Amino acid sequence: MDAGLFTANNVWMMVCTALVFFMHMGFSFLEIGLTRQKNTINILFKNVFIICVGLLLYYIGGFNMMYPGDFNGYFGFAGFGIAAPENGMTPEYADGGYTWWTDFLFQGMFAATAATIVSGAVAERIKLVPFMVFTIIYVGLIYPIVGSWQWGGGFLSTLGGDDAGFHDFAGSTLVHSVGGWGALIAVYLLGSRIGKFGEDGRTKAIPGHNIPLAAGGVLILWLGWFGFNGGSVLSGDPEGTSLVLVTTCLAAAAGGVGAFLFSTILYKNFDLTMFLNGILGGLVGITAGADLMSPNEAVIIGFLAGIIIVLGVALIDRIKLDDPVGAIAVHLICGIWGTLAVGIFGAKAGGDQFLYQLAGVGAVALMCTISSFIILSVIKKTVGIRVSKEEELEGLDLHEHGMDAYADFRMNQH
Repeated sequence: MDAGLFTANNVWMMVCTALVFFMHMGFSFLEIGLTRQKNTINILFKNVFIICVGLLLYYIGGFNMMYPGDFNGYFGFAGFGIAAPENGMTPEYADGGYTWWTDFLFQGMFAATAATIVSGAVAERIKLVPFMVFTIIYVGLIYPIVGSWQWGGGFLSTLGGDDAGFHDFAGSTLVHSVGGWGALIAVYLLGSRIGKFGEDGRTKAIPGHNIPLAAGGVLILWLGWFGFNGGSVLSGDPEGTSLVLVTTCLAAAAGGVGAFLFSTILYKNFDLTMFLNGILGGLVGITAGADLMSPNEAVIIGFLAGIIIVLGVALIDRIKLDDPVGAIAVHLICGIWGTLAVGIFGAKAGGDQFLYQLAGVGAVALMCTISSFIILSVIKKTVGIRVSKEEELEGLDLHEHGMDAYADFRMNQH
């Protein structure tokens, strides 16, 4: 391979790495914007912790657990650390798409995302230390094992033979639903926030304190998805990257429009938060098959994801689960939809592929729900996972951190 092309490929992957890192700011802004100001410091602390510890865990063992080389298809481990192979900095590595170091850093940015999804769903009532313990186990162990089943050459990648298999281009299931399943179990075990569900059984809205910040967070996430999906081409290939960016953007736009139209029809108002979550739903929905879809198919997938978001949020409320930011509807429900859409639309559409996609969703669901339930149940029975009523009412910023995010603008928050 020409040295210039190798360098260009590697630079593109490094730019995508930076964009995926930037997504953590988007997640942070979205979460704090959709929750109350008395918990802002707590949410930011969790997100910063996830980035720092997630990268270190991926360095210590996650990368070599996710990409173990030859293994039994279910679990492998190539050793601690990230020592580069002899050809790791040459075009011989990864067909000249990037170097070993770039590979590690790009994949490491994905690893922390799974726990960030959980962070939003459990906001405003989870104890900080138990959440950190869960994050260490989930990001350090569960995420790389599940990732190895597909991206590391495991059993999902060869379902139906060497030329077939489950397809998840950039992680509708392997990233987003891994976080979504963890969030679902955590919300179930944690319980709802005080005042979310009244004694009459009706759901009560708990408004976020800064919707402009939430909107900024969503737009940052959309920008970050250029790296999330664009980098998953694993090179700077002009045709591949441009197609993926087109399908990604069209699905996002269609998701937003689908959600705002459907929610307006149902609720007779123009709900910005539904519009924003519809954009995210479209992004999550296209992530599994962004490389396989035509622009028309991307619009259909995104638009349906937007409708699914509205129905998903309503379903979560109906079954009395409290998800302050809509993370379960966005990342889990739309993650499942996007994964199954690969078997319905695009270059691999067909009955067998749909069954492979369904099998992948099921395998990840079993692994993540069981492991999350065990981890969180043990923590709950030993040190507990929920703050006291007093701490929740007064805010986690004061009780967990001893500070206020807006010290000069203290308001009555109860």
